[in-house]
Amino acid sequence: MNKRIEKIVSTPYIMVVLYVAFALAASIQALVSGTKTFHKGGVEYNRYNNYTIFEKSSHHLKNQQDLYVLYPNEHWDLYKYTPTFSAFFGPFALLPDWLGLCTWNLLNALFLLFAVYYLPKLTNLQKGGVLLIVLIELMTSMQNAQSNGLMSGLLVLSFGLLENRKYLLAALCIVFSVYIKLFGIVGLALFLFYPQKWKLALSAFFCTILLWLVPLLFVDFTQYMKLFSSYSAMLSNDHSNSLGYSVMGWLNTWFGLVLNKNIIVLAGAAVFLIPFIRYTEYEKYTFRLWALASILIWIVIFNHKAESATFIIAITGVALWFIAAKKSTLNIALLCFAFVFTVLSPTDLFPAVVREEYVKPYTLKALPCILIWIKLIADMLDEKQLYVQKN
Repeated sequence: MNKRIEKIVSTPYIMVVLYVAFALAASIQALVSGTKTFHKGGVEYNRYNNYTIFEKSSHHLKNQQDLYVLYPNEHWDLYKYTPTFSAFFGPFALLPDWLGLCTWNLLNALFLLFAVYYLPKLTNLQKGGVLLIVLIELMTSMQNAQSNGLMSGLLVLSFGLLENRKYLLAALCIVFSVYIKLFGIVGLALFLFYPQKWKLALSAFFCTILLWLVPLLFVDFTQYMKLFSSYSAMLSNDHSNSLGYSVMGWLNTWFGLVLNKNIIVLAGAAVFLIPFIRYTEYEKYTFRLWALASILIWIVIFNHKAESATFIIAITGVALWFIAAKKSTLNIALLCFAFVFTVLSPTDLFPAVVREEYVKPYTLKALPCILIWIKLIADMLDEKQLYVQKN
């Protein structure tokens, strides 16, 4: 029986079929589920509101409109991404909603799947294990039509490209992730592990300029500067409004601490960088892979705006840590803890009363990832844990 399960998990085309099925299921569910309101007595919006935000931003860009104001007649909430992402979404905006949404979710699912399979030195069984661990969390992201599957895939693929010394494409992946969500910039820390850092820096600079120029295909320079001014104002206001499923939210809900977010982020950055002092370990593949895992978890748990659908990024990090870690009782317990409270808590498989009374108020979705990140940092500092492959 175990051999049969291993064979299924190890077979790439089975994973492809599974991921396509989940992406289409999430899309169809959103399309046929009618409308919803975001507060009692509010306007009715479709169930794929985030997709509509992205799609409409592309139209707003082309129509010389401000991207960063409310459009309550079109969708709920603000657009919070860069003008470059609006330009990227142009092809989706040309499609009818049913086709555009399906294509968008398929992109998120299959890009992450391809990125995982592109990772070197891991067996197909290990890669299949990663994909199974993250699948339900990816479904949560796709049900919200979010971009987090793509974000996770970009950062994972950048690592695979760096391992294969394809520096320009690796830089493009990281920089594009920054143009989707700013916290993708943490991915640049991966550059520390590879030679020809001048080439990496030049590649990142070139990609940054290239992607910055893309919206100028649709707006003139004056309008572009207005958009960036509005974008900066939106980010400034957004920074003060929420604690999210994050370290900040956990400290507040558990201990009543209201600390400056910047201080917490700086403290998290300091802890994140501690293993990087061990430069003699850079030659070990496990160390580099765990650095990627640390980045993926860090950018979620130290993001004051982290939502439930954001956690596909963190859970990808959790899966990459676990797949290369010793299968100790503690590590298995931590993975199970994450699967129950991070992965399953937003789903209908989880008792609603527990979710509403405990999981949400006490930030329990974030807690397993916080604990696993601390364990991951400890593992990166422990020579005995770095036992997989070198070079």
